[in-house]
Amino acid sequence: MRNMSRFLYAILIAFLALAGSAARAQAGRQLPDFADLAERQARVVVNISTTQIVRQRATPFFPFDDEVPEIFRRFMPYGFPGAPRESERHSLGSGFIISEDGYILTNAHVIDSADAVTVRLDDRREFPARIIGADKRTDVALIKIEAKGLPTARLGDPEKLRVGEWVAAIGSPFGLENTVTAGIVSAKGRSLPQENYVPFIQTDVAVNPGNSGGPLFNLNGEVVGVNSQIYSRSGGYMGLSFAIPIDVAMEVQRQLRESGRVSRGRMGVVIQELSRELAESFGLEKPGGALVNAVEKDGPADQAGIEAGDVILRFNGKAISQSAELPRLVAAVRPGARVTLQIWRKGGVRDVVVTIGESTEETSKAPAQNRPRAESRTNRLGLIVSELSPEQRRQLGVGNGLIIDDVRGQAAHAELRPGDLVLAVIHKRTSHELKSVEQFNKLLAQFPKGANVTLLIRRGEVQTFVTIKGV
Repeated sequence: MRNMSRFLYAILIAFLALAGSAARAQAGRQLPDFADLAERQARVVVNISTTQIVRQRATPFFPFDDEVPEIFRRFMPYGFPGAPRESERHSLGSGFIISEDGYILTNAHVIDSADAVTVRLDDRREFPARIIGADKRTDVALIKIEAKGLPTARLGDPEKLRVGEWVAAIGSPFGLENTVTAGIVSAKGRSLPQENYVPFIQTDVAVNPGNSGGPLFNLNGEVVGVNSQIYSRSGGYMGLSFAIPIDVAMEVQRQLRESGRVSRGRMGVVIQELSRELAESFGLEKPGGALVNAVEKDGPADQAGIEAGDVILRFNGKAISQSAELPRLVAAVRPGARVTLQIWRKGGVRDVVVTIGESTEETSKAPAQNRPRAESRTNRLGLIVSELSPEQRRQLGVGNGLIIDDVRGQAAHAELRPGDLVLAVIHKRTSHELKSVEQFNKLLAQFPKGANVTLLIRRGEVQTFVTIKGV
């Protein structure tokens, strides 16, 4: 009996040892090993250095360098005091090879204003590079070196990336070549201010100055993004870095290679996010879509019948969950193509067909200031508004609206400011254009106590919807 107990005890110990070994092996498998990835993929990553010639202005001492006598030039080899001088400004970045004959992807800001670009390969060879093209809107640039048989990066599918997945960056932070850093995907489809055309991949991979333009790899060694920027209050890495999805970058480089420029679709609308309060004002059950707050006169959307106050729910069959998704979808459409929009207007859904135009550089005018104001009085919202004179209407190009003279009460929490124009009031699917202070106050008096009131506001050349809660 004692021998049997010892035998069973030995079996139990062996089982526990095997289980512990399996658990340790499983834990080891859960932690990624980037050694093989770094060894294989470092060959496709390049260091990019740029030189910009900066010409300094002459001082009043001797402003005409061409008239300096030759004798002074001989004895003052570093330039006569006051003569124009040239200096060089250098910067560093990263990139990666996408073709055997020397095409390289990097960031537009890496080669911006460069007079000379030099590429250094992993094997220490250096080549002068020619700039094929750069697109500042996506921060993608394509350069070319004269070489053959180069190793090329394998490209992955950013759509298959999952939040929480391991990724790695290889680049030259602070000029330290072939530096490998790793982390996880923190978010996908991230929108950044003034960056409407790129659904950024957010990671916690350490990215610093010099990493710009370098590749972001998945664990299969495939490039899924181009490291572009960081969020930082110090100028260095603070745990937030952003990469351009490789499919976006490759489409940009294709157009740059073919024509030297990027063509994007345009609809001619100004949109904003649809908050819960705005959705309620327009009669929608839940927030979603892109709210149109202004339509460019005679633009593609205007010609198709799109109006301010429409909510774009779908673009060519694709649902719009957030307004930031719409500019990317429109930009990806070839100018001249016809697309179908599903919109919400006055409590109903309808389809509208739009012929997409081509995007151009947009300019905006400063808001008008110091306009004379007519007599004003306080209303229920806490706004002090006044009517526009015929001359003011002509100058501003509006046929209706009231100007805000002061902001008080509930309205003070709605980011309104003096000088804004109130064009319309929206409540429960109904929009009322404003023509007089008396009309405005009568409309407000009809709303139940505690209602949310939405105003169509114009500030300068920009229109937006603003909701004032609990009036």
